[in-house]
Amino acid sequence: MSETERELPYVPDEWSEAVNSIANSSIMSAVPPVALVCGPKNSGKSTFSRVLVEVLLQRYKKIAYLDTDVGQPEFTAPGFISLTVLDKSILDSDMSIPCVKTPDRCFFFGDLSPKRDPKAYLRYIFTLYDYYQLHFSQSNESKTGLPLVVNTPGWVKGIGYDMLVDMLRYVSPTHVVKVNISAETKNLPAGLFWLDGNQEETINLMEIGSAYRDSFNRSVLIQKDTRLMRDMRIIAYFKQCIRDKEVGTIKELAHELASHTPYEVPISSIKIEHLHFQIPSSEVLYSLNATIVGLGVSSDVFEDLPPCVGLGLVRGIDMEKGVLYVITPVAEHILQKVDLILQGCIQIPTCLLEVREYRSPYISTNVLAVS
Repeated sequence: MSETERELPYVPDEWSEAVNSIANSSIMSAVPPVALVCGPKNSGKSTFSRVLVEVLLQRYKKIAYLDTDVGQPEFTAPGFISLTVLDKSILDSDMSIPCVKTPDRCFFFGDLSPKRDPKAYLRYIFTLYDYYQLHFSQSNESKTGLPLVVNTPGWVKGIGYDMLVDMLRYVSPTHVVKVNISAETKNLPAGLFWLDGNQEETINLMEIGSAYRDSFNRSVLIQKDTRLMRDMRIIAYFKQCIRDKEVGTIKELAHELASHTPYEVPISSIKIEHLHFQIPSSEVLYSLNATIVGLGVSSDVFEDLPPCVGLGLVRGIDMEKGVLYVITPVAEHILQKVDLILQGCIQIPTCLLEVREYRSPYISTNVLAVS
């Protein structure tokens, strides 16, 4: 085994065959593979995607990862649709611990499910795929095109199914990995279900079973505490604010965030946009207090969509001074470009509110001004 290869955890034989087939396809073609992984909830899509990334990294220096699961994203806090370029193993750490990465491009959808606005959800995905096509997919004299792994949500019925079909038709992947569970009614249809039969496309479809088995060798659903997992991803994100101290417990983190020096953001320098609801103009600023918001940059649009550079926690508002006090791990030189506050439906984990400081009004001292 070479120094660039790492020992993989145990995976079923059919999983190994699938990932190796995708990775080896690049030998026969100059075009890097685009693999889309789909299937019902808790079937192991994210785990398979991680293993696939690991094997691809043994053949490529970098891999692109398009995450379309706003409820259970792989490398960001909930509410994001992101395109991340990976150049290091993501299996080094405990897979139960959130792996926070900074995406190359992302949009803040602002909700845990695409059902509120399927049209906007698909537009974000299509735009990120276009961005990948423009910047990462093509090989030239100075660079090699990057493979793309697309991870999808487990909502595969009703509108969720329709959105998956639209996604498959737009991305037109070279490989589709469909993970099945033993409860057949929960699975996607067999075959190339997203095509209408008129296309003459060469697509490698791989149907594999879930890795989770019971004593009768049947695939089983692993029931996850989704709310806890989402809270842990938000906590992991904001923990990046505390870089100079060891924080061992959530209670310690809550206290550190409550006393952390916020940025002072002039209200006159930003535009506030509500993503999934309307707020009376007289209540806009009040609605922001003690909320998680997306931080957008309108000067860096791609296909008319401004990217989101991270999340902020609005810890207070001074109406007289006309400023917001925002806690964020986003670097100051990037924060200076932010001119758009995006408010969605992502809530602060309750465990971060259970400290005295969060129940008391914030005062406008010990702040950093953002020019």
